[in-house]
Amino acid sequence: MARYALFAVFGTIMLARTIHAQDHASVLGRRIDDAVQQSAAEIIELRHRIHENPELGNREFETEKLVAEHLRNLGFDEVRTGVAHTGVVGILRGARPGPVVAVRADMDALPVTEDSPYSFRSTKRAAYLGQEVGVSHACGHDIHVAVQLGVASVLASMREELPGAVRFIFQPAEEGPPPGEEGGADLMVRERVLEDPRPQAIFGLHSFSDLEVGRVGYTVGPAFAAVDHLQIDIHGKQAHGAAPHEGVDPVVTAAQAVLALQTIRSRNLPPFAPSVITVGMIRGGERFNIIPMSVHMEGTVRTYDPEVRDAVERRMNEILAGITAAAGARYGLVYDRGTPATVNDSTLARTMAPTLARVVGAENVLLLEPTMGGEDFAYFANEVPGFFFRLGTVKPGTSSGGHHTPTFMADDASIPLGMRVMANLLVDYLRSGVR
Repeated sequence: MARYALFAVFGTIMLARTIHAQDHASVLGRRIDDAVQQSAAEIIELRHRIHENPELGNREFETEKLVAEHLRNLGFDEVRTGVAHTGVVGILRGARPGPVVAVRADMDALPVTEDSPYSFRSTKRAAYLGQEVGVSHACGHDIHVAVQLGVASVLASMREELPGAVRFIFQPAEEGPPPGEEGGADLMVRERVLEDPRPQAIFGLHSFSDLEVGRVGYTVGPAFAAVDHLQIDIHGKQAHGAAPHEGVDPVVTAAQAVLALQTIRSRNLPPFAPSVITVGMIRGGERFNIIPMSVHMEGTVRTYDPEVRDAVERRMNEILAGITAAAGARYGLVYDRGTPATVNDSTLARTMAPTLARVVGAENVLLLEPTMGGEDFAYFANEVPGFFFRLGTVKPGTSSGGHHTPTFMADDASIPLGMRVMANLLVDYLRSGVR
């Protein structure tokens, strides 16, 4: 009987602790909700400023200033600028002991001319690859920055209750640095942005033009593909267009190469191995009746498996060598391995899923299929366990253009929700006491 009594006492103690923990989480959740409500208007206004003043990768000078000023005004313990050119890193230490966690937002815009009805739409122009282009936040990075600034405001207001520390990373050049420059998450990692103190985990989010405001989605395991950049030059022999037999036609050879490269996916790789091979650019020739000397092609390869990545590059060389030899031409291939695949830590993803359900409702949480899009959050997630989720940004009853298009639109209402979700994820992780 004494043993049963002891079990009963132990069970009562554990139940009491569970109820206490749940009550404490509920209190912190309400504190987060109140803080979000108090700062939402200010943060939405900051989003408008960022959206109206977009900046290309490694050129986010004004965005850097805005972010740093906001963090300093919140009384952050540390604020560093000039990280990986224009990045900002802020550290907020809670009053209670606990683990260290990081959160990342990307800041750069795209060379896309905006076509939206927003009063705060971008009319900015800038130089890109030697041309003057329109610039806009056509991938929602202004939302990412605004949400993270909002989370900074929320957590700063409750730092007396916060265990551990949060490292806020505002990253430039997620879309890739300009040619000839280094940048993005890769450079931030090499500049030791995840050190002193090193976080136990890192969180991030991305807007989603296929998801309404109020909903979020995530993937367990592989989430975004590796992104490679291919450049092919086919060299022939110039001739008159009326005398093709006197030359070696690189245009016909390039056309055969484009079609043959698609057989890598259909005939050389396992059917269930995800991959994409796209030639997105072909340039050659100066006049309609001249067979040119050469043709230049560029494209992208998307994969998840390193062995598939190796196979694609190997077969590209074999196919190009065969086709050009048959034509009497020559080729050059530059296969640039870019961002690796982004893989959500499975344990972390499953651990944080209940937080998503609690904040937005289980019916509003989607388990998403992996995408062939790329995301350089991968560099951070390769260093420490990472969890990256998608935030619905489409105003209910409307539609948005796809990412990287002129008609992409992200609704302001997604910002307070993003703040609530991310703040709760960070607080729940810190309260877990992981070291």
